[in-house]
Amino acid sequence: MNTPTSPEAVTLSAARPPEGASAPPGGSEPHAVGERGGVAPGARSAEVTRNTAETKIKVRVNLDGTGQARLSTGIGFFDHMLDQIARHGLIDLDIDCQGDLHIDGHHTVEDVGITLGQAVAKAVGDKKGIRRYGHAYVPLDEALSRVVIDFSGRPGLVMHVPFTSGMIGSFDSQLTYEFFQGFVNHAFVTLHIDNLKGVNAHHQCETVFKAFARALRAALELDPRSAGVIPSTKGSL
Repeated sequence: MNTPTSPEAVTLSAARPPEGASAPPGGSEPHAVGERGGVAPGARSAEVTRNTAETKIKVRVNLDGTGQARLSTGIGFFDHMLDQIARHGLIDLDIDCQGDLHIDGHHTVEDVGITLGQAVAKAVGDKKGIRRYGHAYVPLDEALSRVVIDFSGRPGLVMHVPFTSGMIGSFDSQLTYEFFQGFVNHAFVTLHIDNLKGVNAHHQCETVFKAFARALRAALELDPRSAGVIPSTKGSL
């Protein structure tokens, strides 16, 4: 559900680095994902808490991270996909979600997308100096996916992924769309996702999340040639 049944608490931590500066280096259970750490103090970071009658979620992001993650959503394959965003997007990511999994995974997956989108929007701030656009092609064996993103300030999702299976472990593959729809609505980005080839649904989904991570990383990178400039002829995004 896109409308929370109780207020959200949102905090923005730290500040952007000096304009033109380069980025600093940095599961239903936390298992190996959690052991890699989590969000360290960073220049572009944010924390969002979202509590509703269906889910209780806390997300912390550091856009200038090294790919550290601490993830616990109650859906093992979903944790695995979120880990791809952290690792391949070089985003430090902490996500803890307690959802109504006795019903199904819909609220958990969608609401994590919403909360992550809010956190990314807060962390990226006024968008000065970012490259704005990013795209990536990612293969995995027989599967190949393409993702293109624009930090346009306008939410929009176009997604074509003909999954060959309805379930991937305990993850309903239909919820991939719900995750990205929640993300774009609250990160205010335009996102195009296409699975170009694929037979194995696990491979299809993993290439989508990896390509999303790489495209996100490219779009959020600070461009030293455009330090302090909003990447739009309108002067705002």
